[in-house]
Amino acid sequence: MIYLIAGASHTGKTRLAQELLDVYHFPYLSIDHLKMGLIRSGNTTLTPEDDELLTSYLWPIVREMIKTAIENNQNLIVEGCYIPFDWKKDFTEEYLAHIAHCWLVFSEKYIRAHYNDILNYGNVIEQRMENEYPLEQMVVENNYNLQMCKKYQLQYYLFDDEYVIEDVIELFDEN
Repeated sequence: MIYLIAGASHTGKTRLAQELLDVYHFPYLSIDHLKMGLIRSGNTTLTPEDDELLTSYLWPIVREMIKTAIENNQNLIVEGCYIPFDWKKDFTEEYLAHIAHCWLVFSEKYIRAHYNDILNYGNVIEQRMENEYPLEQMVVENNYNLQMCKKYQLQYYLFDDEYVIEDVIELFDEN
């Protein structure tokens, strides 16, 4: 099984991947690690700030890694914000049968009530070099992700009152 975890920055993608690793013992791929490896090695002139360009650059690589894992009957957790909303178009039904996905989304209410907690939890799994993320930008990006999830009929988990990672794991258990 392939588990795709996507969402805006600070929504807990890496934490969820780590929790799924602990539960299922599947390896996981951080698209951020792939991004930084390609940037730091000089294999691209893109920078960490080139989000839209990075998605179109990284997704073909990640997509083919997913296909390879499925063809080899391997399990893999893939997490990152560089998964396009129209990702399903890149897979046949045979591949899609092996892919579970979930976008993590914060409601505006959740962000406004828990903004400082969100920033503080930004380093739970990884130590971020920079942890600045303006509240209004977080609201805009999460609202956009929610609208795109609805448009593309993607499974998402909306954190509205509290952050309970076990609830998201249950979504994957159902697949």
